[in-house]
Amino acid sequence: MSFIKGIFWNSDQRRLRTLWRLIGQLIILGVLVIVIEGAVGFVAVGMLAAREGISPEQLSDPGVVQQFIMENPVPMMLSNVGLGLSLVISVWLAGRFLDRRSFADFGFHLDRDWWIDFGFGLALGAVLMLIIFLIELAAGWVTVTETFATRSPDARFLPALLVPLVSFLAVGFYEELFSRGYQLQNLAEGLNGNVISPRAAILIATLLSSAVFGALHSGNPNASLFSTLNIVFAGILLAMGYLLTGELAIPIALHITWNFFQGNVFGFPVSGGDFRAATFIRIDQGGPDLWTGGAFGPEAGLLGLGAMGLGILLTIGWVRWRYGQASLDRSLAEAPRRDQEPA
Repeated sequence: MSFIKGIFWNSDQRRLRTLWRLIGQLIILGVLVIVIEGAVGFVAVGMLAAREGISPEQLSDPGVVQQFIMENPVPMMLSNVGLGLSLVISVWLAGRFLDRRSFADFGFHLDRDWWIDFGFGLALGAVLMLIIFLIELAAGWVTVTETFATRSPDARFLPALLVPLVSFLAVGFYEELFSRGYQLQNLAEGLNGNVISPRAAILIATLLSSAVFGALHSGNPNASLFSTLNIVFAGILLAMGYLLTGELAIPIALHITWNFFQGNVFGFPVSGGDFRAATFIRIDQGGPDLWTGGAFGPEAGLLGLGAMGLGILLTIGWVRWRYGQASLDRSLAEAPRRDQEPA
């Protein structure tokens, strides 16, 4: 208790402001989710439910609605876009009126280096998932049954592929903005002080934000304690590019292609969910769940954990090659510059 009090209730009132910023952003997000995603979800489910013949009584059951959304790619895509819009607006509002930071200060200084790092992140996510697939293929744990496959025989491949692609673009953007851009940075600033150095504050903030990231995935289908711990480690992998560059280019791009190649190129489940409306490769999954992750997907297996470790090393190597060194960006633990009006 004294440690928590020392973090947030010391004479340095900046720590208390940081705590309220985190709470304030969540309150803003909650209101926006109710308004934006609720409206999108209501329209999408209503339209598709009518087409599928689901009765109004069934629609009043939250469990039926949730299952309907999970099993149909279009409302799932709209739900992800709605949540993404809610998060972006909430962070912009919190940044402007609570943090006094511009939106760019959350990791979006879109210069040439940003886009080069973004390209590296895209390649990294694809390569890591390719390695997992090739190892499972060589071990005989997956069997390729079809190529350019769609869930519905009547669906065309490219239009069916567009739905999960848009979903993963949205998820990669808003999850990194929320978990790394906003939460990690605010936690690092709040922890930084007389007792905790900027470096230690950033490392602790990374662990805390990654733990929250893992907890948010703990309710996914087929989740387990091991999958949740692996997702926490995935949070550290995704944070690495942000910690070393202060920008979200690598984390967003890595998140996008990790998910897309996992689900729609190689046909694995993605964090327990089934986004395989269209896949370049359809597979039959076998092998030990401890290594493959089973029904949750590679993120719950030892192969996924190894790929995450390799991804951390490759990110460090990339940043060192690009910028001459790979060290923590200590500006992440600094208070916003209130002498400038946020954009």
